[in-house]
This record gives sequence, C-alpha cells and structure tokens, in this order.
Amino acid sequence: MSVLAVAKLGGSLAASESLPRLLRALDGRPHLVVAPGGGPFADAVRRAQARLGFGDAAAHDKALRAMARYGRLLAARAGWRAERGADALAAQLARRAARGPLVWLPDPASDALEVERSWRISGDSLALWLARRLGARRLVLLKSCAIPTHDLAALAAAGIVDAALPELAAGAPRLDIHLVDASAGGDGLDALLGPARGGVEQQAGQPWQAARQARHDPRAVSRAISV
Repeated sequence: MSVLAVAKLGGSLAASESLPRLLRALDGRPHLVVAPGGGPFADAVRRAQARLGFGDAAAHDKALRAMARYGRLLAARAGWRAERGADALAAQLARRAARGPLVWLPDPASDALEVERSWRISGDSLALWLARRLGARRLVLLKSCAIPTHDLAALAAAGIVDAALPELAAGAPRLDIHLVDASAGGDGLDALLGPARGGVEQQAGQPWQAARQARHDPRAVSRAISV
C-alpha cells in the first residue's frame, strides 16, 4: 500500500520545458500532496520588498500567497484539486475523495504560524512543515538542478535548499527526505512515491540512494532519515 507523501515542486521548474512531463509523472497518485514553490511569484515579492522596504515578516506572508498562486497554476495545468490551508487539505485526504494529487495552497493566516517568518524559510522548509502536519512518511523535493551531495548543510550553503531546512529536518527523524533533480522530467519517481493508478508498487530507495540508481544517473540523490 502506498504511503502518504508530499512532493515540493520547485518554483524554478515553472518555466521548464520538462514541467508537463513532470506533472504527468506525478498524476494518478491520490496518496500524494503537491506543495508548490514560489517561482516567479515569489521573485516578484523580493523585488517589491527591495523597492518598497517592508519587513521580512510581511514578505514571508506575501511569499506564502505567491506559493498559492503557483499552486493554482499547477492545479489548473494538471487538472488536480487544490485546497487552501493545511486543515482543509487534511480533511480532504481523510475523505479519500481525490483521484489524483492534491495541491496545497498555503494560507498565511493559518499555516506554519510557528515557523520563522524570514527569507531563511522557503518552500522547502514549508513543505517539510506540511509533511509533518499531515503525518506524511516521505518528503520529496523536486529541483531543477543537479544534487551534488547528500549533506543538507552543504546544500543549504550552495543555495539548493533553504537555510533553515537542515535544522528543521533534524527535528523530523521519522520523515524520509529525498532530493531529486527533476529538470529532465519525472523518471524514477515511482520508486519514491509509489505507483500511479494502475501501476506496480516499487520499494522506496535505501538511505542516501540515488532515485535513478538503476540508470546510474548522478543527478538525483535521496536522503532517508530514520529513527
């Protein structure tokens, strides 16, 4: 049986030619929640902050709304259902009514209120928060670049994940965290997310195992944190 998983779809993939293929690879998974990045909408918040001079707390709230805009775009393109706020998302999952992934539309009035409101937090850490809130077993961060190491601190220093993620991940020892270079599409995702409808179940990778090990593809590396 497939386990509940959260896949964070990086905003940098918004303009990628591989996005349609990636959305097809994620489709047909009622046990999957898609957490959007900020993409060009979050970039607009950064520019507005530099121009208007509002603080990081306000920018954080605006960035969550930017993520929701990107989430609506993804849901519309893929034909998926979107839910505003983690509470509504959890209720929809409990009803098991969805035939495909559900898309989280972050609500700054109710979601991640205990999380630091600064640019140290991005969609990566917010997706981790969502995974914990929903009781998900697995978090997959879909990136548009090569993943050169499995060390989260090094990835944060390189700007591949946000600065707060290593610390937050250390506080989530029961959550399997995987990073995947998704710039070429969704190859190998069945091993991490389980089969789509009509697919065949595959086992998730071992700790730090490359998601596409069978193809010896160095662009993906997985991190599994266990008790």
